[in-house]
Amino acid sequence: MWIIAEYEATALFTLKPATATASGGKTLLVPTPYSIKMALLDAACRLEGASVGETAWEWLSGVGIALRPSKNVVVNHTFAKVLRPRRNPAEPGSQDAGFFGRTIAYREYAYLHDPFALALEVETDEQAQALAWWMVNVNYLGRRGSFIQLINPPQVEVDLPDDFIRLDETVQSFGIDSLLTQLDDVGEGLTFARASIYTDDKIKLGTHRILRHVALPYRRVASSRRYTQYQRSE
Repeated sequence: MWIIAEYEATALFTLKPATATASGGKTLLVPTPYSIKMALLDAACRLEGASVGETAWEWLSGVGIALRPSKNVVVNHTFAKVLRPRRNPAEPGSQDAGFFGRTIAYREYAYLHDPFALALEVETDEQAQALAWWMVNVNYLGRRGSFIQLINPPQVEVDLPDDFIRLDETVQSFGIDSLLTQLDDVGEGLTFARASIYTDDKIKLGTHRILRHVALPYRRVASSRRYTQYQRSE
């Protein structure tokens, strides 16, 4: 069975692909399974404690995830001034003297015009009840500041509605009105200790954090130097 909740974005959404560098990289148009599971784990730990989160991670890390994306998305293209630790000391008396140096980085932010919905596949009523409580308390997805707001409480459905797409399965074929992208998910070796920010255990891309090719039902309808508009294919 599936537990489904509907949200709307209350701020611009941004989440770079897992392979992007610190100085650049386009934003994804949707949250990834990895980011969704991390948000749910965070809610579990905040609401019920780390011990409950650690126990729940055994099944939460493997739940199926589907999404009904926003109908319209507009992505703006920007360059921003950022501070970065210096590799070499600044020359004495220079304007930018100090530990940090000024540089420019490419950033993208997505405006999700319409509500979107998340669906999580569960096996028991206990899991559904736990997820319903955690989903209510998720307030951002992606990078910090990509705030969302619940607009319809979680509901249990026996079958996944037709307008949802699976995010946890690698696509085998896709239509011409689709956008092929890579989304990261939790790998089998990602333990609670590795997921925790309070340990020194490292997360390795390709092992603990895996990539899947997913076809998003989007087509580009307008673009310029400053923005790109996408519309969901029906």
